[in-house]
Amino acid sequence: MSRLDLGPKPHLGYTESRLARVAERRRDAVAAAAMSADANAGVYLMGGEMIVLKQDTPCEALFTFEEARALAPIVETVFLGLDDGAPRFGVGLAPDDAAALKTRSDLVVTDLRSIAVQGLVAGEHLPPIAEAKAVLHWHARHRFCSNCGAPTVVVDAGWRRDCAQCQAQHFPRTDPVVIMLAIDGDDCLLGRSPRFIPNMWSCLAGFLEPGETIEDAVRREVFEEAAIRCTDVAYYMTQPWPYPSSLMIGCTARATSENIVVDRTELEDARWFDRSEASLMIRRQHPDGLAGPHPFAIAHHLLGRWLHGGGNGGA
Repeated sequence: MSRLDLGPKPHLGYTESRLARVAERRRDAVAAAAMSADANAGVYLMGGEMIVLKQDTPCEALFTFEEARALAPIVETVFLGLDDGAPRFGVGLAPDDAAALKTRSDLVVTDLRSIAVQGLVAGEHLPPIAEAKAVLHWHARHRFCSNCGAPTVVVDAGWRRDCAQCQAQHFPRTDPVVIMLAIDGDDCLLGRSPRFIPNMWSCLAGFLEPGETIEDAVRREVFEEAAIRCTDVAYYMTQPWPYPSSLMIGCTARATSENIVVDRTELEDARWFDRSEASLMIRRQHPDGLAGPHPFAIAHHLLGRWLHGGGNGGA
């Protein structure tokens, strides 16, 4: 099999964070207060789905606490970790307050997906922004105890909420999602979600269910969405996916059937693509304008690995 020239391998988005999480400091209230007062402390500022940046090329993602407080009241603060010793925090504003900042010419207020796709900030900022977004989204949805309904309070520098009434402790959650490339010889299975931009195709994906292995979830999701049976599931890599807080578990699988029946409640369409067509799509050179997944997404890396001869289709 000849090796396809797909250009330089892109960086996988939201990975390789420079932050040391130093979780032991979250439980130390004195240490947390000192880090907040540190002159080198920097905060990532957001409200709801909107991230606030300083207008520049590239945009500056970090604010001081003083700058953040001058823009709007702070609703929530979470300690993210240390960047070469400098404390980093995620700071949440009320969504309406964040939206109101769009009128300022010195700021850029936009969603995280746009920031990643357009490269609006230096790549080193994407992992901590993703971390902050996921945890702050959890806080916004867990202000009351799921056990008794009483209000909860923030502890451990933003990494836990406690209920004073029933003493329940609540921790941020991450939802596991399997994302897989099913392969049949020199063909791969890709699908189109109604949420995708026009002409984009990507790997199938779905949430892992309770009591289910990764392998079982891969086989189940491919069959549910496209009626394709699979075997030989192989793990490749993972990616944090802060929409709102998932872990994408990338896998390949060998298809044992060919006839696709699309579940129209999940997908707009699904079909087989051969290596030649898939390589044109991933390079954005398809004559019909079809495109593969964006380079910052794990689906791009799954597809690129197979096109390079790796994964279940490499033999």
